[in-house]
Amino acid sequence: MEQDIRITLPPKGKHIIETLRQAGYEAYAVGGCVRDSILGREPQDWDITTSAPPERVKALFPRTIDTGLAHGTVTVMLQGDGFEVTTYRIDGDYEDSRHPSQVTFTGELGEDLRRRDLTINAMAYNDEAGLVDLFGGMADLEAGVVRCVGDPRERFREDALRILRAIRFAAQLGYGIERETAAAMEELAPSLCRISAERIQVELVKLLVSPHPDFLRIAYDMGVTKVFLPELDKACETPQNHPHHCYSVGEHILKSLEHVEPDKVLRLAMLLHDIGKPACKSTDEQGIDHFYGHPAVSAKLADEMLRALKFDNKTRGRVVLLVERHDAQLPPRSQVIRRWLNRLGPGAFFQLLEVKRADNMGQALEKVKNCLAELDVINSKAEQILAEGQCFTLKDLTVNGWDVVSAGIEPGPEVGQVLNGLLEQVLSGNVPNERSALLKLLNCKSMNSPK
Repeated sequence: MEQDIRITLPPKGKHIIETLRQAGYEAYAVGGCVRDSILGREPQDWDITTSAPPERVKALFPRTIDTGLAHGTVTVMLQGDGFEVTTYRIDGDYEDSRHPSQVTFTGELGEDLRRRDLTINAMAYNDEAGLVDLFGGMADLEAGVVRCVGDPRERFREDALRILRAIRFAAQLGYGIERETAAAMEELAPSLCRISAERIQVELVKLLVSPHPDFLRIAYDMGVTKVFLPELDKACETPQNHPHHCYSVGEHILKSLEHVEPDKVLRLAMLLHDIGKPACKSTDEQGIDHFYGHPAVSAKLADEMLRALKFDNKTRGRVVLLVERHDAQLPPRSQVIRRWLNRLGPGAFFQLLEVKRADNMGQALEKVKNCLAELDVINSKAEQILAEGQCFTLKDLTVNGWDVVSAGIEPGPEVGQVLNGLLEQVLSGNVPNERSALLKLLNCKSMNSPK
C-alpha cells in the first residue's frame, strides 16, 4: 500500500537514493528514520534499502565501508557522514538469537520489509513512490500501538532482544502494546537469557532515558526483568509499611524515575538507589518497616549489577557513589555544603541533590514537603558558593605549597598535610580564605612544628 505522505529527505540521503535509481535499482529510506519523520522527530540515522547487490553499491560510490557484506550492508560515506545501505534480503534461521544463519538477497521490497520487527519500523519512502506501508505501520502510529510484523512469536524467536525493544519503543513513544504481541512477549521472555549483556544494556538505557522510564513496570509484569534485573522483581514484591512511604520498594523506584531528568547516570541511580532494601527489611513492634543500612547494600548491589551489564567504569563509579550517598544527612548550612562540594565536586554534588529530590518525590508527598524545601535552600546556597568563588578545594586557597615551604616547612608530605589543615580551618569557618590570615596561621604552625 502506498500513501500520499511526504517526507523531507536529507540531501545526502536523497543523493544516494537517486544515484541507485539512476543506475536502474530501487532504493528507499527505511525503518526508524521514516517513522521519526512522520512523527515530526529528528531521525538520528538515515538507513537505506535497495535492490542493488552490495558489490554494485560499492561500485556506484567512491567511498564505502564494508559494514556487513555477508548481510548485504555497505556504509556509504559522503563528506564525513555515513549512510547504511542494505540490499533487500530474506533472513534465514536466527540460530544465535541475533544474526540469521544465512540471508538471501531478493529484488522484492515487500520481502525485505516483512522480516522487520515492528510495523512502525517496517515502512519505506522515496520521493517518487511516497510512503510504502505494507503492514499497517501508519495505522499503528495513529492508534499509538506497538505491534509485530506478522507472527509475533516468530519475530521474537528470531531475536529475543526484540521483546525488550518493543517495550523500549512503547516507552519512547508513550504507546500501548498490541494484545497478541504482548502475549508473545510474556511467553518468550525467558529466551532473553540468550542475549548478551551489552545488547541488553543498550536497550535498558534507551528505555530509562525515555519519556516513560516507568514502563519498566511492563517489563516486570511480563517477566522480562526477571531475566536481567531480578533485583527489581524482589523490590516490586517488597512492601514498605512506613509513614513516609505509600508504595512498595519497586513502585517507589519506578515513581522516582519519573522525577529526575533523562540523564543516563541519574536514571540509573534512581533505578538502583533502593535496590538493596529487600535484603535490609526489618519490622518493629509497632509493625513499622525499617531498612537500616540499605544505602551501602544498594551501592554494593548496584556495582555488581552494572558490572554484569558491562557498563563503563566512569558511569558505574558515579552511579555507585550517588546510590551510596543518596540517604546522607545534608543540613542546609554553608559550612556543611562546602564540605560536600569538597568531597564530591560540584558535578556529583548537584547530581546528588537531584537524586535526593527524586527520592522524596517518590514518597508520600505530605511527609516530605519540608525535605523538598530544604533541598531548594541547599541548591541555592551551593550555587551562591560557586558564584562567589568561595573556597572549598585546595586550589581555591589563597596560599600554596611554596608559601608553606617559605614558612619553614621541609618539602615533602608535610606540605600537603599543612595545606589540608589550612583548608579544614577555612571549611570550618574558623579562618577566612584571605592570604594575610592564612599566612599568619601558617607561621604559627611553622613555629610549633617539630624541627
